[in-house]
Amino acid sequence: MEKLLDIGFLIESFPVIIQRLPMTVGIAVGAMVLGLLIGLATALIKIYQVPVLKTISSCYVSFIRGTPLLVQIYLVFYGIPKVIYYFQYEKGWLLSLDVNVIAPEIYALLAFSINLGAYLSETIRSAIESVDRGQFEAAKAIGMSPTQMMLKIIFPQALAVAIPNLGNMFISTIKDTSLVFIIGVIDIMGQAKILGSRGLVFFEVYIAVSIIYWIVCIIVERLLVKIEKRARRYERGVAS
Repeated sequence: MEKLLDIGFLIESFPVIIQRLPMTVGIAVGAMVLGLLIGLATALIKIYQVPVLKTISSCYVSFIRGTPLLVQIYLVFYGIPKVIYYFQYEKGWLLSLDVNVIAPEIYALLAFSINLGAYLSETIRSAIESVDRGQFEAAKAIGMSPTQMMLKIIFPQALAVAIPNLGNMFISTIKDTSLVFIIGVIDIMGQAKILGSRGLVFFEVYIAVSIIYWIVCIIVERLLVKIEKRARRYERGVAS
């Protein structure tokens, strides 16, 4: 009689799946860093109403928010090599670049960064605009340059407002990395699928991978709570 749940196989699958955890976390962290840079640039373009770039950034945000992440991953994975080939053979550029040696992890990182940049831009923009306008005027009154004003006054206060949303986006990104297996990246979800297919024991490996995702997200959530508390203390210090 077939077992409902093979506990032994379930326990044995944990260390095998966890081996690929650095890949999952690495893509999520890398995408978050690049996404923050893209999001910050896009947010500042909208805030300062930069001609032409404002329209481009609005179209970018609208497109990303209006299309599934899965489609975006495919567009990056199949589109970038096509663009590179075009410039190589039609324009004679990028001849030293071989798309065949570009690891699928790079495409995954780019896709997630582009996706996060669009969503984070709105989070960053709203956080910056939530800072009291008097802070801007006070910084100008004491002779601060726009860069100094942003780095020393505005960004620290905006960060305290944005951290909860940034944390939620990061946790969602960790879970969304389960999609990267479709382009050949072996993360914890990909490892679970491979392991399960060997003996057609999918139920156990999916339980294992879900527990791993759950634990990782709990740890990240606890760290974010501590970061938010520190940011709030800094915000009160600036306000006083």
